[in-house]
Parts: sequence; structure tokens; C-alpha cells
Amino acid sequence: MLVLEESLLLLFPRGVLSVLALVGLLAVGKILARSLWVAVGALRTYVWARLWRKNLVQTYGKWAVVTGSTDGIGESYAKELAKKGMNILLVSRNMEKLQRVAREIRSQYGVETDIVQADFALGRAVYGNIAKGLKGKDIGILVNNVGMLVTPRLFEKLTEDDIWGYVNVNVASVLAMTRLVLPEMLRRKRGAIVNISSLAAHLPLAYFQVYAATKAFVSSFSRALQQEYQPSGLTIQCVEPGAVSTNMTSFDKDIHTPGLFTATPGSFAVSALATLGHSNRTSGYWAHGMQLAMWMSLPESFVLKSNKAMFESKDKKSK
Repeated sequence: MLVLEESLLLLFPRGVLSVLALVGLLAVGKILARSLWVAVGALRTYVWARLWRKNLVQTYGKWAVVTGSTDGIGESYAKELAKKGMNILLVSRNMEKLQRVAREIRSQYGVETDIVQADFALGRAVYGNIAKGLKGKDIGILVNNVGMLVTPRLFEKLTEDDIWGYVNVNVASVLAMTRLVLPEMLRRKRGAIVNISSLAAHLPLAYFQVYAATKAFVSSFSRALQQEYQPSGLTIQCVEPGAVSTNMTSFDKDIHTPGLFTATPGSFAVSALATLGHSNRTSGYWAHGMQLAMWMSLPESFVLKSNKAMFESKDKKSK
């Protein structure tokens, strides 16, 4: 230790060493303070929220609308909302799956269900029929869940259908569905809009370039709505999950297999819905919150390069 100190004194004056030591202490202090803040936030979001449960029907309204509700996160959200006594309007593209999920919900939870078949990839044309399905219902919660993710690839390899699908499904659906329910929620001065974004919203990710950009849009839009309608009595929540074991993640076994950082749809929905009314912006799941905290504590360039290298390696192995 003395040898190291003498070597440093040969390179730097004692005053400079003192400044460097202070900078080091401040950096460590900042990391510790951030870690403590994250831990307190996680305790409030994921533990306290479970203990302090809301009556969703009383707080928001009788009906919940869930888009992309026949698989994965959407189906699990719909069932969790039904478990809490809400009637469910399922909106998705596959009629057979819509009927199956509606039957299961009615049978298991004894609530009313309704269905609207809509392929969001078709764009503007589908919303007239959705509006008819909403008519006369006390819409308390809208879950903008429908989304698409093509197998990660270079931008030049995306088709026009891929590009317009991303725009219509991941971006336009959030705007159009919000536009449909917002006026009545404002009139009643209650309601919640839950926009499902992604951890990918925080960083521009190679091979996920359009998906990450669409989710950044969803997060930005949600935060703007929170500011606009803060005094109105409405809740606008943005949920930014990491990997969840659904059809969307089936392209990669490591990401798709349930584990510490890959939630099952059911466990994710239980955790995420519990945060409604407690956090306006959340990963929805404690392990995803840890993952985001780790990302944010590292240099962005390191995270981006690591992600790019990982998918390049996987791409080579698959060939």
C-alpha cells in the first residue's frame, strides 16, 4: 500500500490526489444514493402496492378494455382484471381465440365479457367497429397492450409490411384507442389508461431498431398525457417490461425461457396490475426493475455494444 502511495505521489502532487479521492468518493456516493433510491422505489411499487389493494370497479369503472387480449400479457391482464370483478371487452384479431378467452373468463370469474375482432395491422379502418363495441359501456380501464415484434434483423431486411405493421400496431393503436375512451373518462372524471411499452424504450437497440423506437414513442406519449391530464382525476400509466415468455419472444430460447429476468405472462400481469395507482411509470416486475437499474448504471455505449454483439453472435450460430 505504501509503495502504491509513493508511486502515485511521483505522478501527481498531493493536492491533485486529494481532488481525485474526493471525486471518487462522490462517484461512489452517487451510485450508493441511486441504489438506495431504486430500492426504496421498488419497495413502494412492488411490495406496498400488493398490500394496499384498490377496488378497481369502484375506483375506475365497470368495464376494462384489453387489446391484444388472446395471448400472453394481454390475456393475463384480462383475466387478472376479471378476477378483481371487472367486466372485460376483449379486442384481438382471431375470433376463435376471442371466443375461447371470453368463455374462460365468464366461467372462472363470473363477470360479463364482450368481444371485438380487429386486426390492428390494417390501420384506421378497424376503429369504427371498435367504437361500436365500446358504446354504452362504463369503460374504467383501457390496457393498450397489442404489439408486434419481428425476429431481430438489420433494418434493410425489414419488409414494407413489417414497417407499416410496427406503425399501425405499436404506435397508431395506442393513439386511436386512447382517443376513443378519453372523452368519456374525462366527462366522468375517472378512469385509467395503461400503455404497455418496453425496457427497450430506454435505449436505441441494434436489430430491434424499429421496435425500440416505437416503444420510446409509447413511453414519451404516456408521460406527456400524464402532464396534460394530471388534474383531471384520470390515471395514465406506462408499463415498461423486460422479457416475458410470450409468442413475441419465441424467436430466442434464452429470452423466451422463464427465469430470473424472463417473467411468465401470469406472474407479470399480477405484479404489473398491482402497481396501478401507485406508479405512473414502472417496469411492472421487480426483476425487470433491477435490470433497468443495471442498464442505467453502466455507460450507454457499453450496453448498446454488448446488445449488438450478443445478437450478432446468435445470428452467426443460427447460420
